[in-house]
Amino acid sequence: MFNVVLFQPQIPPNTGNIIRLCANSGSTLHLVKPLGFELTRRAVRRAGLDYDELTAVHVHADLSECLQALGAARLYSVETSALRPYSEARLRAGDALLFGPETCGLPAAVLARVPPRQQLMIPMRPGNRSLNLANAVALVVYEGWRQNGFVQAPSAAAGL
Repeated sequence: MFNVVLFQPQIPPNTGNIIRLCANSGSTLHLVKPLGFELTRRAVRRAGLDYDELTAVHVHADLSECLQALGAARLYSVETSALRPYSEARLRAGDALLFGPETCGLPAAVLARVPPRQQLMIPMRPGNRSLNLANAVALVVYEGWRQNGFVQAPSAAAGL
């Protein structure tokens, strides 16, 4: 369905939850290094990240490599500093949804690579901190999937 891009994720259980989310929505997960955890078999199993057989998970050395792999996919960022609610975007299958690290969000240099109209935010009450990363990804992915009629995509593990 979508390409979920986690830029320098730091918390293994969040990434594990997002792997399961991608598996259940037919989305592909892209992880941009450096990661805040190891992807060794033992570390992956301990952190609950051993769901990669359920969905496609790609690890990229940097954002440029990731964007090159995504090709012509439309890139959307989701960040607290954006002005446009995620629900106003008309998402299409194959779009890339970019989320920043849990502790600091996307750097300005990364946001500069996303057209302003494709910089999205999740509405929240004033003065509150951002949502948990896995929750934020779930909101945006399921809204996009809803917009597309919950069309069943082929399994991401089967080469989406």
